[in-house]
Amino acid sequence: MISKKYVYGSGAVLAETSEFKAQPPEGIDATGASSEGASVYQLIRDDIIEGRLAANERLVITDLARRHGTSTNPVREALQLLRGEGFVTFVPNRGARVRPIDQDFVRDIYEIGVLIEPSLTRWFVNMATVEDIAELERIQSLIEENNFTDTVRHSELDTAFHTVMYRKHYNRHAAELWWKHREVLRAVSRRFDFTLARRAAILSEHRELIAHVKAGRANEAAELIARHVEGSGRHILEHMRARNAARAG
Repeated sequence: MISKKYVYGSGAVLAETSEFKAQPPEGIDATGASSEGASVYQLIRDDIIEGRLAANERLVITDLARRHGTSTNPVREALQLLRGEGFVTFVPNRGARVRPIDQDFVRDIYEIGVLIEPSLTRWFVNMATVEDIAELERIQSLIEENNFTDTVRHSELDTAFHTVMYRKHYNRHAAELWWKHREVLRAVSRRFDFTLARRAAILSEHRELIAHVKAGRANEAAELIARHVEGSGRHILEHMRARNAARAG
């Protein structure tokens, strides 16, 4: 039986994986907000993703503060964070509104990942250590042990797997962009189940990626990660299309 604890980052042993939350690469603040602002940000983002705040709905700061039992400053902070992620738009003299979480929104985000992640991966393969590879294998073993039974745990472990590859990259702007976009896609995708085909692809592609890293095949690893990211994005899009078709029918 594989232990539910594993070494991550600087070597610290993490808590049980059921309690584990993936952390951004070192030096990157997950939100850049105060604790209260970060809490309100999560609440409003959840409301947008779950449809409790409708597309194009006007976001009134005082109403949101009252709704979440806080002052207006954390709400302003949260809306700025959501604007940076693309969930909220600001129109001069009209305030903030909910951006539609549609197929174009998802496509734009994952296509950026297809462009930048191969570069990050190619660098990682050329710089990977024995410890890095061992960590990838350890996390992948936990992913396989979980086998999508707990989808939240899978999401956290999957993010940890990819963070191993990007956490040391010298271009912190690229690493931060990857993290922020991944968090957006994670938030959107949690509304949908993994298809059997996508489950199989994730597991096999992770193992193939580890093999490329071990062998130092940087170009092959970069090509694989591009397919992996595109597959993830298309998986979300297909779910969105199916949901929209069901609603229309």
